[in-house]
Amino acid sequence: MGRKAVQGMLALIGCLGVVGLGSEGAIAAETILLRYQGFGRAVPVFDLATLAQTGEAPDSVGGLLNMANEDPATLQDLLTRNLTVNPNLLDSVLYSWPGEWALDQMGGVIHPPSGQASRQALRSAIVLAAAKDSQISLLEVLEHYPTPQVVLEGDRIADAYTQLAALLTPLSIF
Repeated sequence: MGRKAVQGMLALIGCLGVVGLGSEGAIAAETILLRYQGFGRAVPVFDLATLAQTGEAPDSVGGLLNMANEDPATLQDLLTRNLTVNPNLLDSVLYSWPGEWALDQMGGVIHPPSGQASRQALRSAIVLAAAKDSQISLLEVLEHYPTPQVVLEGDRIADAYTQLAALLTPLSIF
């Protein structure tokens, strides 16, 4: 094999490595600070995904839901309800005045622990959630949230879903 061929292969391998690092090494929420009625608990995203898939609340979630007198089936429904969107319109709408207003409202329910850059983080999570299949669920938004931890105000999850649906439903026309 010639020197140029080897250099080309090394360049290709290097590019693939960078692409791989970009997708695998991206920051995504690992822990949800789930809060209900003034108290909360750090819950691994995996545990919320388990609840969403099976309907069974792992101990980390179940205890908190029990203390808050919340039904796990209600949280499961809110986590898994899908909204269909047109991803070509989504990004531009989220940068419009109504989109930014809606992001600010939802940012009171889903936000980084620091409270800073909430709009940007939520916008990123929504766009990433829609990118793969033109579907968005609350669980996908949480899984794509671009900080290691994200706060979810459990008492207001239904409000966040309603706000997200109101913003995104007009974008579901393909």
